[in-house]
Amino acid sequence: MALVEINALSFSYGRAPVLKDLSFSIEQDSTLGIVGESGSGKSTLIRVLCGLMPVQSGIARYDGRDISEWLDREPRGFRRRNQIVFQSPASSLDPRMRVGQSLAEPTKSLERRTPSDEELGQWLTVVGLGPEALQRYPHQLSGGQLQRVAIARALTVNPTMLYADEPTSALDVSIQAQVLNLLIEIRRRLGLTMVIVSHDLAVVGRVCEQVIVMRNGEIVESGPTASVLRYPEHEYTKSLVNAARAVSLGASHDAADAII
Repeated sequence: MALVEINALSFSYGRAPVLKDLSFSIEQDSTLGIVGESGSGKSTLIRVLCGLMPVQSGIARYDGRDISEWLDREPRGFRRRNQIVFQSPASSLDPRMRVGQSLAEPTKSLERRTPSDEELGQWLTVVGLGPEALQRYPHQLSGGQLQRVAIARALTVNPTMLYADEPTSALDVSIQAQVLNLLIEIRRRLGLTMVIVSHDLAVVGRVCEQVIVMRNGEIVESGPTASVLRYPEHEYTKSLVNAARAVSLGASHDAADAII
């Protein structure tokens, strides 16, 4: 069953087209990877899908309902179901606020209630941190811990869809695998549908069942991840896979296996 359905979606900044006539669907309880070079439109696409940017042209449906109409009539309800984790947790968390205060913001805004420390501490436990982190400030946490806080914050309103925009690119290599394993476990444990945006094919190969390859605002290839990465058809996809294979020669076996 398709949870998200996109048909002829386009988006422009002024006269500059960024998304060009995109059509695809996201199956419920699946993980979709969106890959492509910088400027390909990946981040703009997920911002449109989660309601941070408008649907300018085309049709976008979530759970059978038009996203634009849903946002007009019940914006808090839509945003509760669709949460996003940004690339840089340090820039998405207010340095003046303790972790507990930051975690409470989505619930206050979208559910109009103040969550208890016990409730917030449980979400920190889900992402592998303890309740003691509630009293800390962002500068007192490592990059990996901050990303776990950002993930916990997105989960506090019990979304059904989680978007992750380059969730490991700002992290040390040694921490990236930990965050990926966490996302895999959270998706399995909470029954989430997930979209992972990345330029790293090893990330997509490890986490995602389906993949979309974007270039210059267009989808040039899509399908089951294993098939697309092992037998790419479009020349651009082939170039991405070949570059990733070259890098993986000096990487771990897990990274190499994900893209070969």
